[in-house]
Formats: sequence, structure tokens, C-alpha cells
Amino acid sequence: MNFGACTEIPHYLAVASVRPNFGKCKCNAVISQSLSNAIDGYNGVLSTSRSKVNDKRMVAVRAGGQGLTYKDAGVDIDAGSELVRRIAKMAPGIGGFGGLFPLGDSYLVAGTDGVGTKLMLAFESGIHDTIGIDLVAMSVNDIVTSGAKPLFFLDYFATGHLDVDVAEQVIKGIVDGCKQSDCALLGGETAEMPGLYKEGEYDLSGCAVGIVKKENVINGKNITVGDIIIGLPSSGVHSNGFSLVRRVLAQSGLSLKDKLPGGNITIAEALMSPTTIYVKQVLDIVSKGGVKGIAHITGGGFTDNIPRVFPDGLGALIYEGSWEIPTVFKWLQEAGKIEDSEMMRTFNMGIGMVLVVSPEAANGILENRGDTAKAYYRIGEVISGKGVTYS
Repeated sequence: MNFGACTEIPHYLAVASVRPNFGKCKCNAVISQSLSNAIDGYNGVLSTSRSKVNDKRMVAVRAGGQGLTYKDAGVDIDAGSELVRRIAKMAPGIGGFGGLFPLGDSYLVAGTDGVGTKLMLAFESGIHDTIGIDLVAMSVNDIVTSGAKPLFFLDYFATGHLDVDVAEQVIKGIVDGCKQSDCALLGGETAEMPGLYKEGEYDLSGCAVGIVKKENVINGKNITVGDIIIGLPSSGVHSNGFSLVRRVLAQSGLSLKDKLPGGNITIAEALMSPTTIYVKQVLDIVSKGGVKGIAHITGGGFTDNIPRVFPDGLGALIYEGSWEIPTVFKWLQEAGKIEDSEMMRTFNMGIGMVLVVSPEAANGILENRGDTAKAYYRIGEVISGKGVTYS
């Protein structure tokens, strides 16, 4: 669930500890949170260098100050934590990536979200035909973490002055996202509110509802030490962290039309790549058995999202260099001089969905992952402890 344009605040209480060690990072940062959230921050100056041992990683080294963080980009972690604390008092039963409602021998699973300040890059770039895919993805990817098949989606499109051509492009993306999710676009709302939005701007939100048999619901309760963590690759930044992305872009001196440093596409094309919809892929894996927990890696990155599916007393050990980090993240870290720990708690870093599976199931999944070895990555394992550590 999201509160605010760019902040995901899970209604979930947990403790997450991270000791980032990418490429022998000298910053030795430690992050501890007693309230799980996805709000981060930004400051100062860092120097960056590439690991000569493993070119898949970026290394941030402290040099007399902090690099950019989510907080100084305008997202306040303390305010988010306080809101989570207050919500927990009012509705202590709320939690997880989607809300479950009992219906006979099944659960209806619902999720709602927006696309954050990625919208501002859509306005600037003029790319409107994929932002609707992002909107659908953020909700259906949440509800599939329970093993639920999406049934339908509802959207809300609000603007100051209705530009029919732009709205049509946005809705086209929503329709495409629903097709990718194998769910129906059941309806929605278009609101024209003069004076509330600037010329050429609009806002989006949406809600997805799915269903899963009670006996098949995935909730992480059976996760044990030694279970395997499998990562599904992302298409890029997806739809979170864009307040920090925009700050990095402004500081870099580059424009959306410029070529992505180290890449062969423009910065606009890299940043506006639509969020991967994992529904069919995840449900196919789930149908084969052995999946115990699923985490959607959005705001909060690995740091906050992976521990959300673990029982008390368990944590994640993530293998450094075990997956390919997309070029866009390397550029963001280098241009923003962002510490490794901040990258891992703000962005998905190339892994958009995480599955926790039994060792036996993991072997089957990895051996039958299709034509490309990049379909899935074995990125870690479950260990005793709490939070996320890297090795």
C-alpha cells in the first residue's frame, strides 16, 4: 500500500538490519529499523569506483561526507515510520503486500498503488503509453505474492484539463498491463479538476483484486533455515525511488534525451522502461510446488521487503555478484555518489521479485528456467537472525 506519491509504507512491523559489503565497501554502514518502511534519504559527496574483481557491482567509498540519499530528495523516513506506528494502533491486523479477505474456501486478495514521481518523467519525456503498465504492475505484483491470480483492475485518472490523446495513451498502457496480468479492466474513474494540477500533468492510482484458495495461500510461515532465495530480473528502476532518480539526473547535468552512460539507449528509455509484470511467471512457478514466500521488491529494496515474508528469527543472506545489475543502477550510483546501503534500500537493483523456495524446488526451478540463464537467479539463502546481510 502506498501513502504519498513516491513512498511505500507497508502496514508491517519488523526489524531489518543490513551490513552492506558490496565490493569490500569501506563505508561499513549499518541500517536498523524497528518499523519497516520504504522511505530513504540524501546528502554530501562520495567517490565511486568499479570493482575490478566483479564488474557487475558498483563500490561506494566514503570521502568526507554522504552521497545522495532518498531523504534529502524529499522522502522522510521518520514521518513514514510515525505513520506506520499510528496505523498499527488503529488496524493491527493489516500487513503483507496485499490484503486478504475470506470468501468461502478462498481469499480475495487486494492491493492498491500508484506510480509515484515517475509521472514527472512521463510529463517531461512525453512517454505516456507505458506508464499504465507500471500502474497495473505495482498492484498485481503485490497480490501475486500471496499466490493469488488477479481477477480485475480498477484505475483512477485525475487531471486539471483532460487531454484526450494523452489519456488514451495512458489507458492503452493500463489495458496492456491487464492483458499481461490476465485480468479484466473492470472500470475506473476519470476526474477533471481545474486548478488542482498544472497544465499537462495528471495523477494515477489503481486497485487490483485477485483470488487464491485458502489451502494454497503463500504466507511465509513455513520458511526455514536453508531455504533458497531466487530472484526474478527487473526491467530497470520499475516504479519506485524516482524522487532520488530525479535528483541524481539534475545533479548529473544530463538530460533525458542523452545517451545512458555505459548503455546504448537514452536515459529516458532506461528510466521509463515499464515495470515487469510477474503474474504469469510467478503463478507458473508456484503451480510446481515448493514456494514458501514471495516478496515484491519495490520501495525499500532488498532491505525492507525480503524480511517481510520471514517468520521471526530468520533473515536473508544475499550472495554478492550473483545477478546482473543493470547499467542504469550503476549510472545512478556513480552520478549520485550513492552508498551501497542506500542503493539496496531504495532500488530493486535488477531483481524485481524474490521467491523463497525449498532446496529441492529450487533445483527444479533453476534447471528448467527456459532458454535464457537470466530468467531466474539464485541470489541467496535463509539464515538464522534477522534482516538482510550480504556475502
